[in-house]
Amino acid sequence: MAAPPAAFAATAATVREEVAVRVAALKSRYADNVCGGTPGLAVVIVGERKDSQTYVRSKRAACEAAGIASFGYELPADSSQESLIDLIRTLNDRTDVHGILVQLPLPAGMNDEVVLDAIALDKDVDGFHALNFGRLAMAGRSPPRAVPCTPKGVIELLDRYGVDPAGKRAVILGRSNIVGLPVALLLMHRNATVTVCHSKTVNVGDLVREADIVVSAVGRPGYVKAEWLKPGVVVVDVGINAVDDATKKRGYRLVGDVEWEGALSVASAITPVPGGVGPMTIAMLLVNTVDAAERSFQHQ
Repeated sequence: MAAPPAAFAATAATVREEVAVRVAALKSRYADNVCGGTPGLAVVIVGERKDSQTYVRSKRAACEAAGIASFGYELPADSSQESLIDLIRTLNDRTDVHGILVQLPLPAGMNDEVVLDAIALDKDVDGFHALNFGRLAMAGRSPPRAVPCTPKGVIELLDRYGVDPAGKRAVILGRSNIVGLPVALLLMHRNATVTVCHSKTVNVGDLVREADIVVSAVGRPGYVKAEWLKPGVVVVDVGINAVDDATKKRGYRLVGDVEWEGALSVASAITPVPGGVGPMTIAMLLVNTVDAAERSFQHQ
């Protein structure tokens, strides 16, 4: 993973190309299916958050490039939770929709647990349904239908760059349901010894110094100091933070949670921001959608 940012972009592009090949095979094999063997993803956004709209546009564009049908739904911010759930139930019943993604965060007053659990288990391509998450947490049970996309992308990067977590000490910074907790579970399933740090953790730097693998998802620019990193550590930086930069046309630039320049001289591998985990997240969404479509076609 010590490759420059372009190599990471190429990794995500390779995954998207693999997805496109799978999509073409489905269209050929299931041409007589009601939707012609075309996987379909419905993306629902509530409100007008600029960052959410940007993410949704990227996801829909990636779907279309891979040959996946993309259905977009934009609801006003003052929509009721009931109307959102009604839409989800309609999408659950559609045979041409194999994956449903509700863009988070939802407006204040909406309960994301209730909303996400309204998505049919087989169409939960974000992996946030309680049953999918529970299956991820439990060993020796049926695997989840889908694994959350960003954590899945983290593991995919480790795999594709030959980083085996087995027997290694991994420190996760952040315990969110979206990244920190599922990454910890996935690494434990790969036989890593995992420590999860959060806002109440004391002596974070000392814990990070013991890590062979560090995954940071706290959303604080420069939070992980280069002096915390032991030589040869593998660093996966999930943070995406905007910092003021008058030299940029937009007036800011994006950075990660890790002190980039200092970490480069210590780590054996490190993901850049932007260009590292972000593209892999979208690539894993495509993978989850095609997996869901394959299950649906086989069942039909």
